[in-house]
Amino acid sequence: MKFVPNVGRVIRRAWSVRFLALAGGLSALEFILQSMGESFLSPRAYTLLTGLTIGAAFVARIVAQRDVSGDDE
Repeated sequence: MKFVPNVGRVIRRAWSVRFLALAGGLSALEFILQSMGESFLSPRAYTLLTGLTIGAAFVARIVAQRDVSGDDE
């Protein structure tokens, strides 16, 4: 496994990383709220939101991002 040369910039600016962090946060929130016996949304809604966020991360991963890759296109 080889890291990209600008790994720090990718972690700070890539939308895919942001979406994956959001998906992790949603999963943690679902776990915490259900263990406390409280939930604002149904488990199905948390699953749907997490799935949509992961899908957005997948799309963001394959789209060139100027702030990250430095491409002019």
